[in-house]
Amino acid sequence: MMRVGVDENLAPELLVDLPPEAQVVRIPRRPSEVMDVDFWILVFARRDAKDTFEQLRGVKVVQSMMAGVDWISPWLPKDIVLCDGRGIHDVSASEWVLTATLAALKRFPRYRDLQLRHEWKGQASVTDGFLNEGGAQVGQYQVLGEDLAGKTILIVGYGSIGAAIEARMNPFGVTIIRIARSARPEDDVVAIEELHRHLPNADVVVLIVPLTQATLGLIGAAEIGLMKRGALLVNAARGPVVVTEALVEALQEHRIRAALDVTDPEPLPPGHPLWSAPNCLITPHVGGSTPEFIHRAFRFGAEQVRRFIAGKKLENVVTDVGY
Repeated sequence: MMRVGVDENLAPELLVDLPPEAQVVRIPRRPSEVMDVDFWILVFARRDAKDTFEQLRGVKVVQSMMAGVDWISPWLPKDIVLCDGRGIHDVSASEWVLTATLAALKRFPRYRDLQLRHEWKGQASVTDGFLNEGGAQVGQYQVLGEDLAGKTILIVGYGSIGAAIEARMNPFGVTIIRIARSARPEDDVVAIEELHRHLPNADVVVLIVPLTQATLGLIGAAEIGLMKRGALLVNAARGPVVVTEALVEALQEHRIRAALDVTDPEPLPPGHPLWSAPNCLITPHVGGSTPEFIHRAFRFGAEQVRRFIAGKKLENVVTDVGY
C-alpha cells in the first residue's frame, strides 16, 4: 500500500478517485508525532506546512494544488519530487481576471459605492479624467464606462492560465500580446525582455507569473511609468511581483488603475493606503477559490497517485520555477 497524506478535515467525497492501492493518511494541522507518508497532497498555501513536513517520514512526492510553489520550494529538500497545480486553476483564475477587468472598465466599484449611499449619480459621477469626456458624444451623453472591445491586453506570464485568460478575452474582440520568460515564436509569445517595449501599447496589463527572484518587483516605478495614462493593471499573480509603494503613488496621482487579487503585504492590514487608493479594486486572494476547483484538484491528485504507483512519469514536476 502507498500512503497518501491529506489534511485531517478533507471531505471523504474528494478521495473517491484514489486507487485501491492508496492508503489515506489524515494529517493533523499540528501533528504531535511522526507519521509515515509516501505522497503528500497539499491543497492550499499553509503557513504551517514546513512544520508539518518535519513530522512526516518517507515522503517521496509533494503535490501542491497551487499553481505557485514559492511557499514550498525554499524549505523542501531537493531529493523530494515537487509537483505543482498547473492547469487546475485555469478556469477560476481566468474568470476572475475577466470579471475584474470588466468590473474596472465598467466602473462597477464606483457605482456600488453610490448604491450603498443610496445615490443615483450617473451624470458627473466619474471625475478621474480617464474617460473620453471630450469626444464626439459631447452634447449627447456623458461617457460613464468603457468597452473591453478593441482593447489591447498584455498578458505577462503566458502559461496555461494565460492561455485560458486569452480564450475568455478573445470573444470581446481584443488584441492579445503574450509575454513569457522565454520567447516561443511558434505560439507568438515574446520574451520578458520585451516587456518595456510593449507596456506603452497596452490598455490592460495582466500579471500571472509565479513569484521568483526574477519576478520579484517585476512591475516597479519604471514599468508603471511606461504604461498608458489610465491603463489597468490586473495582478492575479503574487503581491510582491508589483512594488507596492510605486503602485500606491501612481494610483494616488491618477496615472493608472488597478484590480488586485493579491497584495504586498498580504493580508492587507487595516489603514494601508491601497485600501483607499483611487481606482483600485481589491479582492482578498479569492481568484482560485471556487467549489469546482477542489474537485478538479483532487481528480488531478488521484491521477498523479495512480501514475506514481504505476511507475509512470508524473505531471507538473517542478524542475525550474519559470513562467
